[in-house]
Amino acid sequence: MQKIFVISDHHFGHKQIIDFESRPFHDVDEMTTKMIERWNAVVGKEDNVFHLGDFSFLNREKTRDIVQQLNGSKFLIMGNHDRGRTKEWWLDVGFDEVSEYPLVYGGFYFLSHEPMYMNKNMPYVNIHGHIHGQKYEGNQYMNVSVEQWDYTPVSFEQIKQMTVLNEEQ
Repeated sequence: MQKIFVISDHHFGHKQIIDFESRPFHDVDEMTTKMIERWNAVVGKEDNVFHLGDFSFLNREKTRDIVQQLNGSKFLIMGNHDRGRTKEWWLDVGFDEVSEYPLVYGGFYFLSHEPMYMNKNMPYVNIHGHIHGQKYEGNQYMNVSVEQWDYTPVSFEQIKQMTVLNEEQ
């Protein structure tokens, strides 16, 4: 059965991110290897993954090599570090679909790179990345940066269970 996953902020090839975010890797090669392993441990060949931006700092050939190693169909919502390249560039390296803008998924979830403004009266949930190890308070935000999920894509079902509002008091 096909599953849906979300994740963001891999920063493949970004040496400084290891120190900036206290990632548990000795170097970018180990980081790349471990993050590919963790992706493929949960994502099957027939699954879909929404990557919410900041995928790679590497050149076209190296980025294509990583994308080809990752299971599933991959949908990129471009992050601030992805926007220096064209949508066509990202399609060429192997993403199945690319969006420069946030998407509404399931009529209830805003998928974006940066957190979007949400207030408590809005009946939506913002699934986002960008803020790495930080978290916004409340049920209306779900940070799917790799640092929040042990560098592993999280299933949409798990997010749904965590974010469906319980109206009982």
